[in-house]
Amino acid sequence: MKRIISLTVLNRPGVLNRITNLFSKRNYNIESITVGHSEQEDISRITCVVNVDNDGVIEQITKQLNKQVDVIKVTDISEQSIVSRELALIKVVSSPSTRSEIYSLIEPFRASVIDVSKDSLVIQLTGEPDKIEAFIELIRPYGIKELARTGTTAFPRGTQRASNNQRSISIL
Repeated sequence: MKRIISLTVLNRPGVLNRITNLFSKRNYNIESITVGHSEQEDISRITCVVNVDNDGVIEQITKQLNKQVDVIKVTDISEQSIVSRELALIKVVSSPSTRSEIYSLIEPFRASVIDVSKDSLVIQLTGEPDKIEAFIELIRPYGIKELARTGTTAFPRGTQRASNNQRSISIL
């Protein structure tokens, strides 16, 4: 089952390496990971998507992450109402004869063309992973030259109660 773990960490050298090493040492595979600055200076937000066999595994991952010195807060947000997005850049083979067909696929997905060349288009698409997967399958017959995806980034909607498997430390 797919789980989404949200972490806030101190923005220091080596933090991401220590977190990913924790997963690999225990043979947990990270499906996607996104990292970026948060609303607070010197604090970063990490979103990890992992596939696990049972809830015990996610509990173990959470406990291990909480032991990391630079980790401020760990939250399994999988069961919460969340806002999640992913970005995909897709370079598609495009001749003058297929462009109008490709544009007709782009419009319903609210994607945009961000680069045009003689033989290709670069399409930008944001949304939930299922939406991106659906678009990729529709565009695949035209020929995908390159594909880059950011992975899921997410956080809970509005104000939600904290779960038991998170800890918080105030940073002044």
